[in-house]
Amino acid sequence: MKNIIQPVKGTREFYPEDMALRNFINEKVRQASQAFGYQEWDGPFIEPIDLYAAKSGDELVKKQSFVFSDRGGDLVALRPELTPSLARMIAKRQNELAFPVRWWSFGPFWRYEQPQRGRTREFFQWNIDMLGADSPESDAELIAVAVTFFKLVGLKPDQVQIRVSDRRLMESQFDSLGIQPDMRMELSGLVDRRTKMKPDAWDANASELGMNGDQITRLKEILSNYDLYKSSKSLLRVFAALEALGVREYVSFDPNIMRGLLYYTGTVFEAFDLSGSLPRAIFGGGRYDNLLSDVGGESLPAVGFAMGDVVIGLLLKETGLIPPYVPATAPVLVTVFDESRLLDSYNLASVVRQAGLNVMVYPEPTKLPKQFKFADKLGIKAVLLVGPDEAAVGQVTIKNLVDGSQQVVARTELVPAVRRILETG
Repeated sequence: MKNIIQPVKGTREFYPEDMALRNFINEKVRQASQAFGYQEWDGPFIEPIDLYAAKSGDELVKKQSFVFSDRGGDLVALRPELTPSLARMIAKRQNELAFPVRWWSFGPFWRYEQPQRGRTREFFQWNIDMLGADSPESDAELIAVAVTFFKLVGLKPDQVQIRVSDRRLMESQFDSLGIQPDMRMELSGLVDRRTKMKPDAWDANASELGMNGDQITRLKEILSNYDLYKSSKSLLRVFAALEALGVREYVSFDPNIMRGLLYYTGTVFEAFDLSGSLPRAIFGGGRYDNLLSDVGGESLPAVGFAMGDVVIGLLLKETGLIPPYVPATAPVLVTVFDESRLLDSYNLASVVRQAGLNVMVYPEPTKLPKQFKFADKLGIKAVLLVGPDEAAVGQVTIKNLVDGSQQVVARTELVPAVRRILETG
């Protein structure tokens, strides 16, 4: 065998069964988004690197983005995220749009990360945002959309939880500890990593940032206080709205949720599987009220989240929630009896197809057992056969591959007979 050229590291090959899972996730994303009135949109796959440089942090731009010079010498990147593009597009039509804007999309993204379980360099991502509403209730709505997706795919609150906090609440806690502003960004990232690090290593990292022993002890007390949200009027309204929306059981407060990106300004949240088998969060998001002004627009409140398809795909596989894969998108096969009847088979398929059914024709004359074996392997439900005897009297033999039965019908009765098989099979 010749050497096969391998795909680029971290990219993905979608065989039909993989494509079925991607489409399943996309379908449920669409249902959840549209249930709350969100409109579908998308942005460019390639963007100027400047769009991300001041908005997403040095790590995303310098370490995780696919950056290159185009033929004109401009530095561009394959998009690592969508929120900056969203902000720019909203800013361009800010005087024309009816606010609040509710938008969602599902498309490809690229990050130059180390490929591992749950992480690839190429992935598809659900992005959903509300812009123009400055209320805790709008934050709750985005969380409710995510819960609706969980319900649609069959995930229950004992399997997944969305953990919520608020950057403003934590900033007030940093104030109480005397944490200097220039170290808060790095400290936020360290807080995010707390549950993934050994306690001694986390303490050492906090000390390296410039915190003293008393500050570290008091910060750990704060991060262990799961009633802290009761001191936040905003979070109390978020949880009250979640109760009204009927999704409260999927959501809990966690002061360790910080979200590392620069542009988050208020409520932040992430979703996790409770089995602990997945290596990272299912999704994350929050409120980002300053991003629009950073790209040249008028200041506009906004909240949103993003969910990649890799981790949720792993979770759906582990929990057995992926629908059975059916290889054939056409449940009906028209066989070819012999070479002289090839065009008759194509004509018969066309008649059935015009009735609104998906039909495929075996593309060449060969032994009928081989054609039936092909149909069985693809999960075909009904096989149509027209030989000389059937053709002479205007009939078609229908083989029901679901229950093994067989019947001969007039061509005028073919479509209703096939429909019955498909409906009962």
